[in-house]
Amino acid sequence: MDFTFIAIVVFLVVVFGLMAFKTVKQGQEWTVERFGRYTKTLTPGFHMIIPLVDSIGYKMSVRERVVDIPNQEVITKDNAMVSVDAVVFVQVMDAARAAYEVDSLDFSIINLCLTNIRTVVGSMDLDGVLSRRDEINAQLLGVIDKATNPWGVKVTRIEIRDLTPPPDITNAMAKQMKAEREKRAEILTAEGERQSRILRAEGEKQSIMLDAEGRKEAAFRDAEARERLAEAEAKATQMVSDAIAKGDVQAINYFVAQKYVAAFEKLAMSDQQKTVIVPAEFSSLASTLGGVTALVEATNDKKKG
Repeated sequence: MDFTFIAIVVFLVVVFGLMAFKTVKQGQEWTVERFGRYTKTLTPGFHMIIPLVDSIGYKMSVRERVVDIPNQEVITKDNAMVSVDAVVFVQVMDAARAAYEVDSLDFSIINLCLTNIRTVVGSMDLDGVLSRRDEINAQLLGVIDKATNPWGVKVTRIEIRDLTPPPDITNAMAKQMKAEREKRAEILTAEGERQSRILRAEGEKQSIMLDAEGRKEAAFRDAEARERLAEAEAKATQMVSDAIAKGDVQAINYFVAQKYVAAFEKLAMSDQQKTVIVPAEFSSLASTLGGVTALVEATNDKKKG
């Protein structure tokens, strides 16, 4: 009898001990209810409650977690159908409100996101939806975070995971993109050809200018040479004229020999002349040249004297 009583007492103590002592893990918070009414929240650590009077209501995770938003079809402002899905990152800040202010927290957040995605995306045209994803995310975050605040939940961020237009619009966009790329390629090609023509024209211009400068310089040199030759011929003529004026016969022989040689040179260089006949008087050319030599020597003697 005594052994049975002791066993019952020990059993009750163990049962009541298991019911009274609670250990809350890190990242969780538990709500405590007394006769079905919320009384307090147990934070991570070791706690004791009153058995049979107090009970654990909800075990809430306070870690940030991801809630997947299912795909849905949304009509844009310009009547284009777009397939949209998203993910939302939430964190329970107040376990009591998250447990008692809303029924089925995740389900409520999902439906709240679905309705607001339809509202935000439906107010924009297709081009805006596809190009302003960050703006859509920011609008959704502001609206949903404000709506979930009474539930003790903080929405840290929301991301549009995929935006898919209908296949016909996708094909039209692909064709438009291809046309834009071909247009840019043609513009770049035309610009390259234009630049090439400009460079070639500049090169030809520089070549013409340099060629003109070369001809100008050559003409200047040629004119200068002719001028010097004319001066030499004038000086020689003057010297011969002075010699003739003094009665020097050798000066006359010089002019005759000069004309004789020039005429014979033209005769020999003619294109139609295949045979050159030397006249018998050619032997007198030697005496004429001798006279020229004597004239030159006489002139040099006069300069020295």
